[in-house]
Amino acid sequence: MWQAEHVRALLGVHHPKLRVELVHFTTRGDRMLDRPLPEIGGKGLFTQELEEALLAGEIDLAVHSLKDLPTDLAESFALGAILPRANPFDALISRKGCTLTTLPPGATVGTSSLRRSAQLRAHRPDLRTESLRGNVDTRLRKALDPEGPYDAIVLAAAGLDRLGRNDAISEMLDPEVMLPAPGQGALAVQCRAGDARTLEVLAPLDEPVTRLAVTAERAFLHRLDAGCRLPVSAYARLNGGDLCLTGRVSATDGARTLTVHGSAAPGEAFALGVQLADRALAQGADALLDALRGELPA
Repeated sequence: MWQAEHVRALLGVHHPKLRVELVHFTTRGDRMLDRPLPEIGGKGLFTQELEEALLAGEIDLAVHSLKDLPTDLAESFALGAILPRANPFDALISRKGCTLTTLPPGATVGTSSLRRSAQLRAHRPDLRTESLRGNVDTRLRKALDPEGPYDAIVLAAAGLDRLGRNDAISEMLDPEVMLPAPGQGALAVQCRAGDARTLEVLAPLDEPVTRLAVTAERAFLHRLDAGCRLPVSAYARLNGGDLCLTGRVSATDGARTLTVHGSAAPGEAFALGVQLADRALAQGADALLDALRGELPA
């Protein structure tokens, strides 16, 4: 809801006479809180209901965390705007103020992300990870409960910042340790591909630098055919005149990690993501991912 209100406020700045109505959806991913996300299966856990409403003309815009949006976007849809990116990295929250290094041996860390748990185990093989679901406030409450089961949890820094809860952060995790999910920290506004009026309204909200970066990241993910459930990470940024991308594929137990780096001209963002994915595949990423696919529901 914060994200939707944020987009409405931005539209009001650029189009003062525009009337914007918010329509609330509870998606399948929101409803199924009794199982870890990788076990639920299927694509579009947080997007399918919104896309159906777009096609039916019930809504004109759908606001997403870009990391939740599948990379194989149907031709019926367009990303009318990708907003300036917030902090793309992950944060550790511990009720005792521990860092990843100072967590006690065998500590339990709450996360439902295979990407996060795999990278945690790569640096601390002794850690245990347990499923953690719910919105940011729910997860924080569980993390800070003195009688709770978690010694720490991992959340996206962007969500904490948007809700004014940076005070809960014990440590910002370095990307060398915890590379983010493709698109993490970015908001995307989806609309119908042929809706010229809506695309025109959204144009002032688009941030080209963020779009370039997430294009490379999502191309890396798409080429690996990994989706958001598997432990694939990517982060791109402009460095001078080059777009620099780091991609990572991890075994769930952290025992093996493939990290690739590359750079290209900004106009080659998509090609850069594909190139690095091919490099990872040549190093054995396909075997890692195929093993995981066999363990997860379709």
